[in-house]
Amino acid sequence: MVIINGTKIEAAGISVSKYLLDAGYSLKTIAVEINEEILPKKDYSDTILKDGDIVEVVNFVGGG
Repeated sequence: MVIINGTKIEAAGISVSKYLLDAGYSLKTIAVEINEEILPKKDYSDTILKDGDIVEVVNFVGGG
């Protein structure tokens, strides 16, 4: 199990980019933190989620 934004999800074994795209995120407007470290966008495809990972996905919101 991987905890993503506080919810346990069966996502171990897939790449961060696959999870994000399957979940409907726009890769241009988000930031990802895994186990309290920011993951560079260039590493999304190469980083495989593991059991016990804690992931936070943050959407950027424009406005003022």
